[in-house]
Amino acid sequence: MSAALQDTLGFLLNTIGGLYIMVVLIRFILQIVRADFYNPLSQFVVKATNPLLVPMRRVVPGVGGIDIASLLLALILQIGLVYLLFAMKGITPPITLALVQSLYELIDTTLNLYLWSLIIIAIASWVAPGSYHPALMLLNQITDPLSRRVRNVIPPIGGLDLSLMVIVLIIISVQRMLPAVFQALLG
Repeated sequence: MSAALQDTLGFLLNTIGGLYIMVVLIRFILQIVRADFYNPLSQFVVKATNPLLVPMRRVVPGVGGIDIASLLLALILQIGLVYLLFAMKGITPPITLALVQSLYELIDTTLNLYLWSLIIIAIASWVAPGSYHPALMLLNQITDPLSRRVRNVIPPIGGLDLSLMVIVLIIISVQRMLPAVFQALLG
């Protein structure tokens, strides 16, 4: 297989697999924040993840209102994706490397999900304030628990809510430190 074809297939596999894993993570987050599951986007997430998640829930129960099955499904899918991407290069990574790489990818995906959600909410507040679009409502439900905590510490100043900017700065800082943390885990 040529290098260009291998790179293209790797890109497609990583993109499609990563998007599905993100949908599984979104389902987990929606349950944690108790989002509106009647929202059309929530219904899409539920229908897209049910084929793999429902059988897994029969084996892995939830604990304290936390859907462990969806987290475990995301981890298993990510490990499988890591192995597939390495296999395309003819490499079989040790399980510890695959596990650490998978955990890193899941954390990074979750941080990116929150980062882009906050950016979209900020832009929408300038362009279409008070919009009731289902996507914006869902993004607000996902980010509001975090924003509320920051607003308790830094209240709006003169009508300007700085909580989103503070959270974005924290997320970017964590993302910049994350590679060093996981590199230290690998030794």
